[in-house]
Amino acid sequence: MASVYVFDAYGTLFDVHAATAGLRESIGPQADRLSELWRAKQLEYSWVRSLCGAYRDFWSLTEEALDWAIARTGPLAPDMRAGLLEAYRRLDAYPDVAPALTRLRATGARTAILSNGSPEMLAAAVAGAGLGPLLDHVLSVEAAGVFKTDPRCYGLATAAFGVAPAEVSFQSSNRWDIAGAARFGFACVWINRSGAPEEYADLPPARVVASLAAL
Repeated sequence: MASVYVFDAYGTLFDVHAATAGLRESIGPQADRLSELWRAKQLEYSWVRSLCGAYRDFWSLTEEALDWAIARTGPLAPDMRAGLLEAYRRLDAYPDVAPALTRLRATGARTAILSNGSPEMLAAAVAGAGLGPLLDHVLSVEAAGVFKTDPRCYGLATAAFGVAPAEVSFQSSNRWDIAGAARFGFACVWINRSGAPEEYADLPPARVVASLAAL
């Protein structure tokens, strides 16, 4: 059993679609499509800016991605943009998160978040879900000035704990994130919540599980 467990945040600990789900009636029938496009563009913007060396904080990209998604799916009521962004700051944690972290802490394991999210975003999400006492570190890639899957991002976790990559169990629901972390040398657990097909065959996880309850 590992002594250090590092978790991705968005999609792994926090439900990225909770913001639109909570406002579904106000958004209307385009709510699901809006949410999917918002998430897809948010990630696309992070990869493009990493590749061209034009870093901007993740909250700015989240705002820009929402604006694009709204433009693509159709106009919303004037107050809906602000409502969606505020909801994103306080995303729901999945039900398996707190029990899993509690179990790991009981064994003496050290725990952390390593996320593309800005420090302010992560602080709000962690506080809203009450996860602060269950985490040793909340690490934002902002300290590296680049987004995952750049190796410098994963290096923030090894530096924080003073361990080698192989000593870290890294959990993410994002298969691309698992690929980057595996390349870095982490022992990776893919939290495949949606039953997505396998990819990046040359950069495999050590384990694939359906939820954090399997940790």
